[in-house]
Amino acid sequence: MDATARPDDAGTHPDFDGMFQIVTSFWVARAVHAATALGLPDQVAHEPRTAADLAAATGTDPRSLARLLRTLAGVGVLRSDAEGRYTTTPLGDALRSDVPGSLASFVQMELGEAHHATWGLLADSVRSGEPVFERAVGKKIWQFFEDTPAMNAHLGKAMTGLTAMVADAVLDVYDFGPYERIVDVGGGEGGFLTSILSAHPEAHGVVLDLPHVVANGHGRIADAGLADRCELVGGDFFEKVPEGGDLYTMKWVLHDWNDESCIEILRSCRRVMGEDARLLVVDTVVPDGDGFSPSKIIDLNMMVLSGGQERTAEEFRRLLSAAGFTLTRILPTRSPSSVVEAVPVPQA
Repeated sequence: MDATARPDDAGTHPDFDGMFQIVTSFWVARAVHAATALGLPDQVAHEPRTAADLAAATGTDPRSLARLLRTLAGVGVLRSDAEGRYTTTPLGDALRSDVPGSLASFVQMELGEAHHATWGLLADSVRSGEPVFERAVGKKIWQFFEDTPAMNAHLGKAMTGLTAMVADAVLDVYDFGPYERIVDVGGGEGGFLTSILSAHPEAHGVVLDLPHVVANGHGRIADAGLADRCELVGGDFFEKVPEGGDLYTMKWVLHDWNDESCIEILRSCRRVMGEDARLLVVDTVVPDGDGFSPSKIIDLNMMVLSGGQERTAEEFRRLLSAAGFTLTRILPTRSPSSVVEAVPVPQA
């Protein structure tokens, strides 16, 4: 027995194959990014096409594109037939721009150069305890999106696609029927509230977000037939939240911010909420133990991008208490996100 081996290592061997798969998953992700940037899932969605045909359509080098297509088929994003023609699989269909909930814009945003450069500084973020997006890109993340129209458009589409999946999961576990006026704080272009109002035709709602964000939501609200029941308000949730709601919702808002900022946002809500109003926070809840959870990966993303974080149930309880709320229950959903419900602490 090797004199340097520890007793608990007896009979075990390093899992080189498993680690190789983890390391090269980065390459696979970048291949998916390239496929989406070139529009390949859309190109082969309705009829099989050869690499030569696709190269002509996308203005790419035929041999290089063939190698990319072969790799994408190897990981299940595409499939080929006996004639060497490629088409999508159900996995690849998630990248088509014409399907509800498309992840195409999410891929372009999360695997784009700005996020890629930021994740390259992960070790520095761990050392400093600070986000590194500004160091990698030259400006804070929200300023970056405001100053980059193409990426801001991807952000809107990505959040819309992801929101559609999560909204259905939330509607499965939470009854919005009792509420007449719902205020969605940091509600983006209105996708989450649109789903709620569509399912509950007696309710009215308000979406609050930055002016350049809600500006993109008017068409979406109108197309959903909700223009008479949903108001879009441009503003800053640190300064003022619309009054009069009996339910206040925040989807994927608190995870963007550190505890100090979250308490400010929550207090801004608490100031305008009546004693009988409810607060719903839709975010991932980090479980105890060593098992895999998407929340743990998302947490690292928030750490490097904005200094935000995903939180455990106890961390949510402390955060809400500090802002004048009592956590009443946490409802898991079939998505990675959970519904965290809270009520205002009565004021003396």
